[in-house]
Amino acid sequence: MATNYGQGGGGFETPGGPGGGMGNGGGGGPFTDPGSSGGIRSQTGNSLVTGTGTVLPITNTLALPITVTQGYFSNNAGLLQGNSIHTGTLSDSNEKYYFNVTNTHPQSASAEVQFSVAFGHKGGSGSNVLASNETPTLKGETQAVYSQFATLLLAEGQVSGGFQISNQGSAGQLSAGTPDDYIYVLVASRERFKDKLDNKSWTIKLKGRDSAGAETGVLSLTDDSDSSTQTGSFADTIGPRYNIVSGAAGTVHTGSGHRTFGFFYPWMGTMVFSGAELSASIPGPTTGDGAAAPITSNTASFNASSADGLFRSSSGFAPNLYDEGYPNNALKFVNCLRNIGTEDIRLRGSQEQNKKSFFCTVNPQDCNFSTNATFVSGSEGKLRHKSMFNNPNVYITGVGLHDTNGNLMAVAKMSTPVQKNFGTQTTIKVNLTY
Repeated sequence: MATNYGQGGGGFETPGGPGGGMGNGGGGGPFTDPGSSGGIRSQTGNSLVTGTGTVLPITNTLALPITVTQGYFSNNAGLLQGNSIHTGTLSDSNEKYYFNVTNTHPQSASAEVQFSVAFGHKGGSGSNVLASNETPTLKGETQAVYSQFATLLLAEGQVSGGFQISNQGSAGQLSAGTPDDYIYVLVASRERFKDKLDNKSWTIKLKGRDSAGAETGVLSLTDDSDSSTQTGSFADTIGPRYNIVSGAAGTVHTGSGHRTFGFFYPWMGTMVFSGAELSASIPGPTTGDGAAAPITSNTASFNASSADGLFRSSSGFAPNLYDEGYPNNALKFVNCLRNIGTEDIRLRGSQEQNKKSFFCTVNPQDCNFSTNATFVSGSEGKLRHKSMFNNPNVYITGVGLHDTNGNLMAVAKMSTPVQKNFGTQTTIKVNLTY
């Protein structure tokens, strides 16, 4: 690998050539600046890669892996306000499986899908599982969702048993060995989170109604990856799994040993929530709201107005397990996100990158002239300005990286031009990130 350097004024030095001139000579031999009356100073030229610069060897390299994080939401924002949350446009057939969540009203020109949410049930309840003879012989959409994520996220020997989330904590709603029959799932966009959702930095906030219809407090959830008491799994091919617990931005309020709300898979961009735990904290009104039916028997509906009776009646996690229709249980998760109002949810994405640094020393005799036409004058190519005699001053403005065959591989521009003359020596560091 070699480097070539752009010179001040947009030109480049090309040492060598017959007669010691400043043209694009190819010899790479001794160089003499033009004009005997201009003060003669010679330098040894370097072999040429192209006619656009001085070629110098790379003196050292350093390679390091780095992690780059950025906000997950649109425009690299790290926060999304509850009042901004809406459901995106989706076909009726797809809404049997999941709902998209946007950052503003779906008819707005700036609306973009941020993530998706789904509801899954181990036995298919909450979707149509009845055949024409009214016998439960079909596999419903909620069973397909549950099975898909179990197959994707659980070890082979655990798939048939289902998710074991709630029973992890001493205060969990389910006893040891009892699986979570129903789950809520948040699935992030790979395009947004890159390599993984950033752990120990996210916060999901939920708010709804209790069984009597009164507003609940805000339930704030995060992962326990930064906690000394975390009990995640780290050996799986899908990456680590952390517990979802009470807390915010990686700071745990109540550990998984007491209560576990879900599993977080950062490499998969997926959060699986225990329906039993969410329902215990935010059940939703069991007596209905005005003309709306109780949460366990209504078909959930999203509305941007919190005054809407069906929206309020659908603001909780107690599921409608009706097996001959589509009660839209996944919308309850969206409603509880919307209910946090002016508070925010927080997500960031991470990308693993390789950073290689190239170091090259520009010695005093190197890179002191330019092929810029304004640098010289006359047919003999004398330096135009007498102040340049014996010690011209130029500026290095760019660096090109070449392979051993002289092919240009990358170009870097200096953040600030570097002054160069016969009295200075400079080491330049070029960072290549990929």
